[in-house]
Amino acid sequence: MEKPLCALAALAFLGVFLGEAGALIIDGSTENSTSEVPTAAINRPQSVSVEGPSRGPPSPTTVTGKQLDTDSSSKEEEAEDKKTENDKKELDCPPLGLESLWVDDSQITASSYQRMGLGPQRGRLNIQSGIEDGDLYDGAWCAEYKDQHQWLEVDAMHLTLFTGVILQGRNSIWSWDWVQSYKVQLSNDSVYWETCMNGTEEAIFEGNQNTETPVLGLLPSPTIARFIRINPQTWYSNGTICLRAEILGCRVDDPNDMYPSERNLGSKESLDFRHHNYKEMRKLMKSVTEECPDITRIYTIGKSYMGLKLYVMEISDNPGKHELGEPEFRYVAGMHGNEALGRELVLNLMQYLCREYKKGNQRIIRLVTETRIHLLPSMNPDGYEVAYEKGSELAGWAEGRYSFEGIDLNHNFPDLNNIMWDAEEKATDKTKVSNHYIPIPEYYTQEDALVAPETRAVINWMQEIPFVLSANLHGGELVVTYPYDCTRDWAPQENTPTADDAFFRWLATVYASTNLVMANPDRRICHYEDFQAHNNIINGGAWHTVPGSMNDFSYLHTNCFEVTVELSCDKFPHASELPIEWENNKESLLVYMEQVHRGIKGVVRDKETKEGIADALIKVEDHNHDIRSAAGGDYWRLLNPGEYKVVVWAEGYLPSMRRCHVGMEPHPTICDFTLTKTPIQRLKEIRAKGGKIPRTFSCDFAP
Repeated sequence: MEKPLCALAALAFLGVFLGEAGALIIDGSTENSTSEVPTAAINRPQSVSVEGPSRGPPSPTTVTGKQLDTDSSSKEEEAEDKKTENDKKELDCPPLGLESLWVDDSQITASSYQRMGLGPQRGRLNIQSGIEDGDLYDGAWCAEYKDQHQWLEVDAMHLTLFTGVILQGRNSIWSWDWVQSYKVQLSNDSVYWETCMNGTEEAIFEGNQNTETPVLGLLPSPTIARFIRINPQTWYSNGTICLRAEILGCRVDDPNDMYPSERNLGSKESLDFRHHNYKEMRKLMKSVTEECPDITRIYTIGKSYMGLKLYVMEISDNPGKHELGEPEFRYVAGMHGNEALGRELVLNLMQYLCREYKKGNQRIIRLVTETRIHLLPSMNPDGYEVAYEKGSELAGWAEGRYSFEGIDLNHNFPDLNNIMWDAEEKATDKTKVSNHYIPIPEYYTQEDALVAPETRAVINWMQEIPFVLSANLHGGELVVTYPYDCTRDWAPQENTPTADDAFFRWLATVYASTNLVMANPDRRICHYEDFQAHNNIINGGAWHTVPGSMNDFSYLHTNCFEVTVELSCDKFPHASELPIEWENNKESLLVYMEQVHRGIKGVVRDKETKEGIADALIKVEDHNHDIRSAAGGDYWRLLNPGEYKVVVWAEGYLPSMRRCHVGMEPHPTICDFTLTKTPIQRLKEIRAKGGKIPRTFSCDFAP
């Protein structure tokens, strides 16, 4: 069979993969499940140009910049970086977009299917099923019949250089189904089909050995066509024909293409749009500090189980120092190592803030000068490295999710919710039960406690810096969740609001409403839940209970309000999708940071000394959640617009009350407090210094 020039060129590039990923089984059989057609059925032009991904954006241009080590790197890390750089190869042609939903349901058809919930539209890589078997949202395409004439067909809509197929079995808690071997057929018109050949024999591709591990099969000869079929040949003996798939292919330039081009989709920003492993992440962060040394600083908060440092980028007009009255903000990404989009968005955000600040962008200048921003791109670097080695399409749904010790970091924080709720049930006066700064329980601090070093590092970080607002970036869905994540009485699902439910809903809405994908009313649901019915926000407990979440711990142990952002249906998008994802999330990332300036803020001072009072208690009427002042006496209380009665207490001082008005403007109302020492406190201080008691003091105050 004659190969077009572009196919030969692509095959040369792909040759490195054929030994390890092609996985062909040659059985010598000449039986063909489709009618024989002439070789001319497949379009084979002699001169074509191959574009970027067939779903729209061109292949990204890598921005190299300076590749230098970070200041925080150890000598061992610097030496390691001098060795041969990681030469991990990316697939030359990206996925069409079954997993990322670039491929529409109408483009996927099948020979048969058991029911709507197992229809061809469900044959997408990593799609997850609903809990109930038999609903509209099961976890695969499943053929109605068990024979070798079944197929799943994808219309690429454009001439495409097809290079490979990735297969998974069915996602289900009730059934075990997967395809063990298959053929691939190609067509220009969906009428006449050719089967992929390996020499003179039909190519038989190795499928799956379980339901979840993705298996890549590369075509022996990358071929140009519009339609592709997966034709199962054998399947798990105790199951049936079920599969989830992704197709690899590059769009071919075709002047006769009747469909509009989407090649301009992408980003106008010249950021480093690619997936960065640990070494590359450190180099990128270092390059940002060199480009903007006056507003950036890199520091570490600890190490992973495998010794990888947890790097943080600080962006501020006075890096390294907490400025009185300036709120502290953080983004945390990569808690689950295989949810890689958040990591890349945070790295992009570092570059963007640096460059826009230098350009004189007044919005960014205001944000940097009025906020101390902390960006942690990878909380679970061990897990990410595992997923990165597999690659964006082959990591599966869970590879790299957990820490090296197998711990889910988002269930690893102290469960303070039930401590508070249990205390409320036992208390005769519930107003006396602490609703903030709940101490970490003793069991959690024991040496044998199952606490990941990554979790301990983040807890210490939270305790050292008076964070006001945060977001935890995840992936695998499109929704923003807010506390509480843990439900009362261990209910699997139950709306469990905090005392600040209205403001948390505002925070979640701010991100969701400005995210270009979440805000699209015509978007397809990711898996089996329609979050658009909730305006793309949901209480964490109402989705599913998560005891020991970082969001709940942040709210109950510190002053910080935190939400979780599920950024995309695809946990680990292909590198070619990163420019689009940046544009989808850029405004959301910025406007969410700006919410740290909502509500009231001020400084609590001693009337006599004018010094700030640390750990003063700030109570807002009708809000059963208090906060405390920072070391310098400054505080920040996030609130929606309205009139509030605020009372401040501090040990040894008389309380003070003010009424504070919060307007619609996106800046805080200043509410300072000056506290007067109690007579008893003044007596104690005078006696401690050996002074005389003034006559104005009554003997009633004597101890």
